Amino acid sequence: MNLLVIRFSNGLDSTNGLLFDDSDKMLGRQFLAYTLEDEKRETKVAGETRIPEGTYKIKLRKEGGFHKKYSKRFSDIHKGMLHIVDVPGFEYILIHCGNTDEHTAGCLLLGNSQENNQIKKDGFIGGSTNAYKSVYPSIAEAIEEGEEVYITYIDISVGDIPVSC
Repeated sequence: MNLLVIRFSNGLDSTNGLLFDDSDKMLGRQFLAYTLEDEKRETKVAGETRIPEGTYKIKLRKEGGFHKKYSKRFSDIHKGMLHIVDVPGFEYILIHCGNTDEHTAGCLLLGNSQENNQIKKDGFIGGSTNAYKSVYPSIAEAIEEGEEVYITYIDISVGDIPVSC
């Protein structure tokens, strides 16, 4: 499974993006959710910086506070936290629920709606729980079935749109 995050708006405190399932080249990219992350920084500030562009593997993390909390909150679907691994200089990057950049420390938040982060400094995504519940099961199932799952982050802005977009 191949996931794709296209980051399209860099705000003062947050980054807006879109999450796609990019696995089926015949069907094309399938929109899954809006995303929110911390802002881009040239020098990392712990808990306040988004991860760099690139492709990373996702594994299930079955330990830690988020896992314990989500095991109760989503007991019908939870198999472990979606953990983005081997990000240089970052640890414990997860995909989870949240609404503003205050709810992330480098992690990827999912939502069903999004506000312009050029106007709202901390950014905002709504319907996070429902977005998570719709996106999580297929990713967790793929991992549990032994499929390798990757997520690619691409940054786009005026004047620097990658050819692959």
